[in-house]
Amino acid sequence: MGLFDKFKNVFAKSNSEDIKAYDKGLSKTRKTFFDKLNVLNSKYKILDSEYFDELENILIMADIGVNTVMDFIDRLKCRVKKEGITDASLLTEIIIDELFIIYVDEDVISSKLNLNNEGPTVVLFVGVNGVGKTTTIAKIAHQLISDNKKVLLIAGDTFRAGAVEQIMEWGTKVGASVVSGDINADPSSVIYDGLNKALDDNYDFVFIDTAGRLQNKVNLMNELGKIKKVIGNIIPNAPHETLLVIDATTGQNGISQAKVFKDLANVTGIVLTKLDGTAKGGIVLGIKEAVGIPVKYVGFGEKVDDLKPFDIENYIYGLFKGMNE
Repeated sequence: MGLFDKFKNVFAKSNSEDIKAYDKGLSKTRKTFFDKLNVLNSKYKILDSEYFDELENILIMADIGVNTVMDFIDRLKCRVKKEGITDASLLTEIIIDELFIIYVDEDVISSKLNLNNEGPTVVLFVGVNGVGKTTTIAKIAHQLISDNKKVLLIAGDTFRAGAVEQIMEWGTKVGASVVSGDINADPSSVIYDGLNKALDDNYDFVFIDTAGRLQNKVNLMNELGKIKKVIGNIIPNAPHETLLVIDATTGQNGISQAKVFKDLANVTGIVLTKLDGTAKGGIVLGIKEAVGIPVKYVGFGEKVDDLKPFDIENYIYGLFKGMNE
């Protein structure tokens, strides 16, 4: 039994909201990209060099990443030769298996937050302006508060107009406390006050918003370095997570952001927003190729419940649902 058949058997018995979200949220990718794959497998009766050239182009256009695609094609050719496959229509399940294998790596597959067992878990959020960083903070806070966790938000983006008001509004909506300062205040001082409040009032989680300006990387690096020093002085070994928020609709530009922030901020996880708004859902695999950092959350809409923990099986199922039915 192939991987896809296993998925079908599992998901046929389940009506979980997460599976439905992946199904709906990846429909654009499924329609525009994987329909091409279905057509390709119908077009070619023999697995010749032209077939693999077209498959390579389809995968690259999905933002999976050039190096990943080249390795994938090489592995696919080897498997086809080893198993004596000559009919393209028989290749669907093998393609699914191999795409799954691309992501499955024990070092990067976990979507769970790293927790601090000796006090508040501190999560630092980074990313350029406009990617949905503050909204993402609120959505994850909502999930934890629904699980009876005590969450504090710190408005560390003191420069962008409206940033403090936005996070305060979200705090009210989801039931999280917010620590903020004046506009243009030193972010480190606001974070200092917030972390001390978290310790004094026994919060389970602290989420810290930060400025998203990339125009001057040196200034941003210095600012993040100062923030991390303050955090570590108050709560040893914090931040326990540094999550980079990326707008999935930006494609290769988002992958470029991941490379920059990996160097600037020691990013430990990725949050991909607006995955429902792009036909290039392969960016999940492309990011893994580019930076080797796990995707921990994916966003499928604007509602507070539309952000889901990343699950590779749900992802693969959402991409290929109905492909070989």
